[in-house]
Amino acid sequence: MSDSLRPVTRPRMYEQVMAQLREHVASEGLQAGDRLPPERELADRLQVSRASIKQAVVVLEVQGLVESRHGGGVYLRTSSLDPEPLAALVDRRRRLPDVLDAREAIETKLAELAALRRTDDDLTAIEAALEVMRTQIDDGELGEDGDRQFHAAVAAAARSTLLTDFMQGIREGIAESRHESLQQLDRPPKSLAQHRRIAEAIRAQDAAAAAAAMKEHLETVSRVRLLTWNPEA
Repeated sequence: MSDSLRPVTRPRMYEQVMAQLREHVASEGLQAGDRLPPERELADRLQVSRASIKQAVVVLEVQGLVESRHGGGVYLRTSSLDPEPLAALVDRRRRLPDVLDAREAIETKLAELAALRRTDDDLTAIEAALEVMRTQIDDGELGEDGDRQFHAAVAAAARSTLLTDFMQGIREGIAESRHESLQQLDRPPKSLAQHRRIAEAIRAQDAAAAAAAMKEHLETVSRVRLLTWNPEA
């Protein structure tokens, strides 16, 4: 029997709150840096519980759209609230731990091999990637292109066809984990500093230090708000 007809589901209350907040931001012309109404006011105006407001804010925060400041309210990080579908967010949360495990296993070894096998041309490519990332961050961007180029340059320097193929096999997941990490508040400059430490160890041909620096970096990548969110809460 065809499953094209499925039971109609009612949106969770916090999803309805998110839709209302999106309309509010658009109608009021709010911009990045503007503050949303206080939690109590939102609950009163929308006639919902404060728990529903909290849940909506958490989902928006997970997606990098708002910032909660302790004791200071909730502020927009973008000029519109256009969250991705909840199902997509849940699916990414499910995939992310496996991707992060794979990245640590593969990229730590790639950094070690890069330190042993790198050439002057490899160092030039690594430094060029760092410069791209620095420029993007200075321009207020996340630095994703530079980040991608850096990890690709390290992989190339390792000269391991099989490990590089493994990386290619999960490139979409890596891109997701990169964006998830770099959208964390104040994360891009920290990531750039960690990349520089990896590059320094590779330049010094210190394999152990390169592997340790990459492992430390990827542990930071794994600390994202998405993984602390419980979709069923």
